[in-house]
Amino acid sequence: MTRTLEIRPDIDDGIDRKVLAQLRARFLQINQGRLQRARQGLSTRQQLVLKLLPLLLHVNHPLLPGYVCASTPAGLSGFEPDDEVLAEVQRLTRSFVYKPRRGQGAAPLHGLFLMGSLGTVAQAEQSDMDLWLCHAPTLSARELQDLRKKCDQLESWAATQGAEVHLFLVDPQRFAQGAREAQLSSDDCGTTQHYLLLDEFYRTAIWLGGRTPIWWLVPVYEEPRYHDYCRTLLSKRFVRAEDVLDLGHLAYIPPEEFIGAGMWQLYKGIESPYKSVLKLLLTEVYASEHPRVECLSLRFKQAVFEGRLDLDELDPYIVVYRRLEEYLGARGDRERLELIRRCLYLKVNKKISRPPTRGRTKSWQRLLLERLTGEWGWDARQLSLLDSRSQWKVRQVGAERRVLVNELTYSYRFLSQFARSAQTGSSLNNRDLNVLGRRLYAAFERKAGKVEFINPGIAPDLAEDTLTLVRHPSPESPEEHQWALFNGSLGTQEWPDFAPLKRARELIELLAWCHRNGVIDASTRLSLHPGNSDLSEFELSNLITSLQQAFPLPLPSVPEAALLRASRPSQVLLLVNVGVDPLPQHSQMNVHMTSGRTDALGYSGVRENLVLTLDQIVLNSWNELQVSRYDGADALLDCLRDLLNSLPSDGAQPQVQVRCFCRNRATAIAERVEELLRDLLATYAEGRQARYLVQIRQHYHVLQLTPGQVSHAVLGDLPALLDHLGGEQELYSPLHLDRHALDGDDLALILPMGRPQCIQLFYRLHESTGDAELTLLDEYNALWRRRLPFRDEQSLLTPLQRFLQSLLYRRNAMLPLDSGDAGPALEILYYQLLPAAPLRAQRLERRPPPQAPVSHPFYDVQAILEPGDGRQPHVTLYCNHREFSELEYGRELYRAVARHILAQRAGGERYPCYITDLDLSALLASQQAQTVHYLRYKSELEDALNAALQSA
Repeated sequence: MTRTLEIRPDIDDGIDRKVLAQLRARFLQINQGRLQRARQGLSTRQQLVLKLLPLLLHVNHPLLPGYVCASTPAGLSGFEPDDEVLAEVQRLTRSFVYKPRRGQGAAPLHGLFLMGSLGTVAQAEQSDMDLWLCHAPTLSARELQDLRKKCDQLESWAATQGAEVHLFLVDPQRFAQGAREAQLSSDDCGTTQHYLLLDEFYRTAIWLGGRTPIWWLVPVYEEPRYHDYCRTLLSKRFVRAEDVLDLGHLAYIPPEEFIGAGMWQLYKGIESPYKSVLKLLLTEVYASEHPRVECLSLRFKQAVFEGRLDLDELDPYIVVYRRLEEYLGARGDRERLELIRRCLYLKVNKKISRPPTRGRTKSWQRLLLERLTGEWGWDARQLSLLDSRSQWKVRQVGAERRVLVNELTYSYRFLSQFARSAQTGSSLNNRDLNVLGRRLYAAFERKAGKVEFINPGIAPDLAEDTLTLVRHPSPESPEEHQWALFNGSLGTQEWPDFAPLKRARELIELLAWCHRNGVIDASTRLSLHPGNSDLSEFELSNLITSLQQAFPLPLPSVPEAALLRASRPSQVLLLVNVGVDPLPQHSQMNVHMTSGRTDALGYSGVRENLVLTLDQIVLNSWNELQVSRYDGADALLDCLRDLLNSLPSDGAQPQVQVRCFCRNRATAIAERVEELLRDLLATYAEGRQARYLVQIRQHYHVLQLTPGQVSHAVLGDLPALLDHLGGEQELYSPLHLDRHALDGDDLALILPMGRPQCIQLFYRLHESTGDAELTLLDEYNALWRRRLPFRDEQSLLTPLQRFLQSLLYRRNAMLPLDSGDAGPALEILYYQLLPAAPLRAQRLERRPPPQAPVSHPFYDVQAILEPGDGRQPHVTLYCNHREFSELEYGRELYRAVARHILAQRAGGERYPCYITDLDLSALLASQQAQTVHYLRYKSELEDALNAALQSA
């Protein structure tokens, strides 16, 4: 190690200009060594760029790269090109003649510095060049604009030479005050990390020309008095102002910067953890020392003051490693120490297990890495494993992922705790921490059905050449089966002797895992042992293709706006009947010859539901891939219910694809499910409470489409459906029919007619039986149905018309006349279904309401119902205003009324009697009354009265 005497330019004991010159010389000595190392790692043309940039910024010449105009700020303080540089620029433009800047005033460009990994052990062929161009604070807006254009043109010229250059303009005066408008490196997280960026600059920057930092000359112990010390240096002319620039000090780093730096590195570490772990842990070290932080730039400066000038030990990456080694060693944290060693080794990427390229000597980087790994006790096997990272597959990646995720998760917890303990939890920090927490959750948290992503930047390619897919009985329960994925091509007798790469209960769960992690690609060969499933190689190939098309990789990055909301489905793939044949006992010929429904949910004369299983794969807005399996009689509607419940309240809908590749009727099945789903989504998108009726085989199902709370009711046969449709509703609930539901039934014409604030009566004549069927939809879309004897339309409809009119009269009488709360009046509409039965009903025709003649033959029969002691209400009947009460007649009430009515009829005819008015105000006092309530009680009362009429 190079070591000279320690220099202590003490402000109290007097400062020696010679001592200051020695200090500057030491920094320049290290600078020159780093610059030489940087050039060694560059191509000839890249070296040319680095060599010429100071001159190209120093002069304006129309024939040189970067020329904008003659007035563009040019001139780098104290810079004079040497003969080698002038010879190189002459090769670019032979007519160029260099003229020194004498008598042109102070140079407006104060310094040029190279940042980043160049000149470090981690320099690579693809390393870019981040350069800070420090300029005078007096430049006008126009001058800055021209200077920016010149820098842009120089960047473009450098690109033609194979160099990726980024020039950043820095006003040292504003920067020292903590103000800057732009990013200052290609790896910069923004303006919230002023001091940590300055720390990185002071310990990594390579000076290329111009003034040198005055910070070099301030002893570490004087850092708290930095401004006073610098003022003394300048005022007493120990250094000249035109020789130095001031970017500020590092006596104190605000705790908010550690939070900002940690969040930025965690954000990057989710996709590229190796690149972030070193900086994350350094942030942890700094934060753990707060408020007395000994940052690495101060250690670097102290080493220079003490004469410890070994380039290897002062290498920016080695300095970071030594500090982390010291921190973790003191804590006895062996696993994390091994992780940062791997991160450093992989960052340097010199593969020391392999011999150097023939004819080339070992680079200084390789020699340094060999020395380090020797210190660590790494053997040839460990080195070989790390050097083959590009060939790592599932097993190695899975083991490494565990360590990396543990580290990232620990860093997040440390960061959150530090924010609370340091009382730096501003609203911005809290918000950013919460967003970051969601990013980590989405990337790494395990939960049921979620496909685990195992390769966050660990290995470049996990694709296997050959794989074997096996379905076999579960060892715990032979009645259950599972799928297993093996490396290589294994026969039936071979696979039981090998450990699988992955197991899963269902095939799609396994295939989705393979796709998300790139284990299967276009060149992978798959051997299939399907067991007792119906899975074929054709279906397997199409399933994999469907996953690749529905969820192309790589997935797009998740914007912050998406993380501020709860996750929502963005892409959905439904796979029907995976590995299942829905018609195993019916040949295609028999199926095609069978008469009946061709709907896949109630197929043909065999009345089969051909949708037996569904596998739902959902990619949500947080890039989480989740798999759900549905089977059994209600699989389809359970799947659709869960999908609708997962949709956001703002109505945004995912892209949905439905695929089916089973042996029989695959296309028809997929089209039927997609059609049903499309109609359901369209109905749900209306954003109101609704019901959706689906018929599967002979059974009826209703999905209650309440936004955010979709439920599925299995109704069974037609009577159960009618009971459901006749139930009271709290609000108007439109009923939507699946296009295949109630095929051929009258209800298929009636149910879609529902309208709010409207009572609709539909009647159909049955000429062969001499009766008619009445169906009513009330104002809340509840259904009432009744079959009555038919003599003529007048006698059929008039009693109900009179009842409904009295009902509306009672309703209106309860409303205030002096307010606007009455609402629209209920409209009563009449329709006839045609043609008459037994022919199939094909249309509805509007009919006018019946007009009863003045001399109407029917009695007025009014009923009043009141709560009883048990389940039955008390009934009082009025016939032409004569009272018949249970108090008087008890159980003989209906017989007494029947005898009275017959006595009023000429010849004692026993035609039906109808309730013409009904009061339920006492019975429904705590409920919202609707028409279907009245009709239900009306029917019960009429049945009792007419039965008494027939037996009287």
